[in-house]
Amino acid sequence: MGFRENLRETIDFCGLEQKELAHKAKISLRSIENYLSDNASIPSADKAVQIAKVLGVTVEYLVTGKDSPIKSPVPLHGIDSEIQQLIKSLKNLPKGNQRIIIKNAINLCEILKRE
Repeated sequence: MGFRENLRETIDFCGLEQKELAHKAKISLRSIENYLSDNASIPSADKAVQIAKVLGVTVEYLVTGKDSPIKSPVPLHGIDSEIQQLIKSLKNLPKGNQRIIIKNAINLCEILKRE
């Protein structure tokens, strides 16, 4: 797979909308759309780095599909066993279901933080 496919797959995995990625990476939505189009252009190195940081992957992964797709800032062994089980269970679900659960979990966390 190439940059376009790896980018699309990673955006989907992260459960982000294109406009969310654009905002977080400080890149125009038009640019993100161009990187994902059938006549995809490849971003400059600095933009690729911004995108990779937001998505939690390496630029190498976006370009080649090699390397660990998700770089977790916290090693799994440092996470509570119930959360580890949740992560393992999520990994076994189809990507569409993963996105739904992740989006809802994030929304619920935001609501609970406000209480």
